[in-house]
Amino acid sequence: MLLKSFSKLLVGLSFLVSASAFAIPTTVTVDLETIPSYGELGDFDNFVGYIDVGANSTITSIGFDVNLTAFGPSWLSELRVAIERSDLLAGVLMPVSGVSGSGTGSFSGFYDLVALGFDFQIGADGLLRFEFYESFDDFFGADGIWNFGTFYIGVDTAEAPPTDVPEPASILLLAAGLATMRYAGRRRAAK
Repeated sequence: MLLKSFSKLLVGLSFLVSASAFAIPTTVTVDLETIPSYGELGDFDNFVGYIDVGANSTITSIGFDVNLTAFGPSWLSELRVAIERSDLLAGVLMPVSGVSGSGTGSFSGFYDLVALGFDFQIGADGLLRFEFYESFDDFFGADGIWNFGTFYIGVDTAEAPPTDVPEPASILLLAAGLATMRYAGRRRAAK
């Protein structure tokens, strides 16, 4: 009876240790202020920024709460942001508003990239790239400005690569096996 209780305890502890080894989804917050929007995607004058979200992480969602200004003749709906890997091999291009005409407006929204089938994995460098651009370049200079706001990036961090050090669950399993062998040996010796 004691052996059964002891083995249940070890199995329960090994599950607890194993479950804690998995990555937990996190949200990375990116605050922005006074970022001009100059030209079409890839234009040399566009603002490009990088955030380290962890090597081989997966981007699962994007939320935003921003305030934009479009200078006439540009429209608010032309202000866009590209959120992608640093090597430009995967990502999303987001329109933030659907408003025709220039002026200032506040916009918010949320995209579940997993549900939409647009989730993507970051490369080994761990960098997430932001490029603020225009879908149509109306004139020389900034066509608009991202006044202020926040992006909320849902990130599933990748598990750490295997190392030569055993995992806690493996150590616990080894200890359980040794304890069971010792218990069985003592029991046999007592008979």
